[in-house]
Amino acid sequence: MLHTLRRKLVHTVPGLLAMPAKILPFSLQEKVLSQVLNRVFSEGLEDDEFEFLEQKWLQVEITDLGINWFISCKDNKLVITPKADVVDVSFKGNLNELVLITARKEDPDTLFFQRRLKIEGDTELGLEVKNMLDSFDLDELPKPVTTLLAYLADFIQQGLVEPELSSAVKGKAIA
Repeated sequence: MLHTLRRKLVHTVPGLLAMPAKILPFSLQEKVLSQVLNRVFSEGLEDDEFEFLEQKWLQVEITDLGINWFISCKDNKLVITPKADVVDVSFKGNLNELVLITARKEDPDTLFFQRRLKIEGDTELGLEVKNMLDSFDLDELPKPVTTLLAYLADFIQQGLVEPELSSAVKGKAIA
């Protein structure tokens, strides 16, 4: 029963978050996301490791929330906008998958081949973005954030697992 409730929550909560996410002002989204990303990647930004994103635009779409962010690098800072004239590469996935990637519970390659993460556009740029995601240190985030992220990822991971049929049911043919 607990597993059934967990599964329902994992599958319905993103839909419930879609409306508040859509009405959340972009200026607030940009401010929070910009501060978090620039803090997490501060060392890489200082070392010009994001040069590959200069004059390029990465689209990150959380499909089930209807949220789009366009990210670039300018003057060693990550810049987030609501629109971009040209998108060089896009990463699209549902909230659950993106939480799992962020918490390092799932590999982007695995989700891509399972068609749970869509990557389109410049292949080389997409690979550099994926490598950037793999390189960020979760310890750069405040401890409460990493703790919450780990809890959410575990909850999501367990909620995505299909329940196994009991051994009594497995052995019997269904008429």
